[in-house]
Amino acid sequence: MMRGATGEVLYVGKSSALRNRLRSYFSNPGSLSGKTADLVSHITDFEYIVTESEQEALLLENSFIKRHKPRYNARLKDDKTYPFIKVDLTDPFPRIYVTRRSENDGSRYFGPFASAGSVRKTLDLLNRLFPYRSCTKAITGTDDRPCLEYHIKRCIAPCTGYASRDEYMGVINQVVLFLEGNTKQVVSELKVEMTDAADALKFERAAALRDRLRAIERVYEGQKVIGLSDEDLDAVSVARGRNEAWVEVFFIRQGNLAGRDNFLMEGTQDDSESEIVAQFIKQFYDSAVHIPRTVLIGEEIEDRNLISTWLASKRNGPVEITVPQRGSKHRLLEMVRENAAQGLEQLKIRWLSDTDLMATAMSEIQEQLSLPRLPRRIECYDISHIQGTNMVASMAVFEDGRPKNSHYRRFKIKTVQGNDDFASMREVLTRRFKRLQQARVGSAPRPPSSEGALEGASDNPVVPEAPDGDATQESFGEIPDLVLIDGGKGQLNSAIEVFLQLGLKDIPLASLAKKQEEIYLPHNADPVVLPRNSQALFLVQRARDEAHRFAVTFHRERRQKSSVQSALDLVPGIGPKRKRALIKRFGSVKGIREAPSVDLAAVPGMTAKLADKIKQYL
Repeated sequence: MMRGATGEVLYVGKSSALRNRLRSYFSNPGSLSGKTADLVSHITDFEYIVTESEQEALLLENSFIKRHKPRYNARLKDDKTYPFIKVDLTDPFPRIYVTRRSENDGSRYFGPFASAGSVRKTLDLLNRLFPYRSCTKAITGTDDRPCLEYHIKRCIAPCTGYASRDEYMGVINQVVLFLEGNTKQVVSELKVEMTDAADALKFERAAALRDRLRAIERVYEGQKVIGLSDEDLDAVSVARGRNEAWVEVFFIRQGNLAGRDNFLMEGTQDDSESEIVAQFIKQFYDSAVHIPRTVLIGEEIEDRNLISTWLASKRNGPVEITVPQRGSKHRLLEMVRENAAQGLEQLKIRWLSDTDLMATAMSEIQEQLSLPRLPRRIECYDISHIQGTNMVASMAVFEDGRPKNSHYRRFKIKTVQGNDDFASMREVLTRRFKRLQQARVGSAPRPPSSEGALEGASDNPVVPEAPDGDATQESFGEIPDLVLIDGGKGQLNSAIEVFLQLGLKDIPLASLAKKQEEIYLPHNADPVVLPRNSQALFLVQRARDEAHRFAVTFHRERRQKSSVQSALDLVPGIGPKRKRALIKRFGSVKGIREAPSVDLAAVPGMTAKLADKIKQYL
């Protein structure tokens, strides 16, 4: 246990060779990641505990993380307050409700769930499918009349004696089976009950059972996961954010999607996906009341065999942690991974919608970078290519901390040949800020349609024409409060060179280097390192990521177009009309290549000179 100056626990770790583990922290500071280097700088003391087995060490590590919540460990957010669904079997007429504690009291518990909202959705579904009581009264069977719940078919009214204890327990048993994921057995039992009621001429009861059966079957059909037969497993995937990670879990029971939930892990900066997943499995299943036969994960984790053995001891049966490479399980895990990515993206969007946080972030940026004004408009630029081919660039725009999609712009690099990011950045900034200078003096010409070098964001709505020009004019006419370049000192120097040539002295410049998230400023030898958990860092990272995403998307589009070009497109003088005529006449490029020049020249629109040129090129 690493401790800080006030004795607080900063980090908890375990190792079978503790001496080597400690040496790795203190021997070579230059090899440490950002989070680990920050941890080491705060350590003033440490203590250690020797255990009798690796499994005991794993349990102790998990216990200390939950107790002390060390800020440098990946940990489940607010794990002590996760709610469970409790089926209170100690009551003669069991109730089903939410609880924050699972105890060994003879009741059945299901969970934990990520939030009370997750539980409420599950309970609402259960009460629509199964008519158990939601009241807290003592059941005597002698009440004069049932409540509204009976009339809307949400309860079978044991309070009035309309249903016996055995009938009510039948409903509760079906609830338990459903929560366990055993939907097939529930459906089978209901069919038998419905048939028996119809044979006994109890048609109202048979109709009620029929309606309940149809509702469950509709849910059951929506739960099926193709190709997983009757397996019980959990699929776990992670999407990593700046200082937290979104963990998505799909619960598969008997081949059906019995449920899904998501959790936030804190303190995950610089941790790999496998490290986050390992910590999640240890902390989540430590309090989970059901452990499946199989847990699917996306990457190999450290101590996999040890964790499997620990889970098997809790389950009283074998547990396999596996990384599927193909087939239905791999496809399921990819679906979980996509859901995790979408969940994290929605979390970021909710964060960006918080006005107070955005104001804090912009104030921090202004202070840390010594900007002359609040960076209400941030423009971020990135270059994308593969070995110098199909080179493009992007401009992402954030206003008041939020993306302004209508002002995003993308560029085809026109003057640079080969792999030269610095020259490409100079070209892009020159083109953009020449437009700004033109807009400042009111002489910005409408770009000719034949230029084809500048395009609006294809995945955003068309910007309506502004009174003094088009959408490009509107975007390039705005003066940024901060120009952010994706890259290090070299990219920043390219930007400085452009600004000097254009005489721009009032627009702040900075570059963000990805490896250590360092921000370089003109005329500053040392980079600025924003606090890892600061709102400012998240905002500049978000702007950088948006510029990168937009550039990569455009590059991919261009690469796909170029990959399907015909060899005829390389022949000067052969346009779409002649190409269509040649393909129609000879069937393929191979047929054109093998045809005599005289036959090529005979095609309408062709000449002998063009035919010879085609033969030369092909």
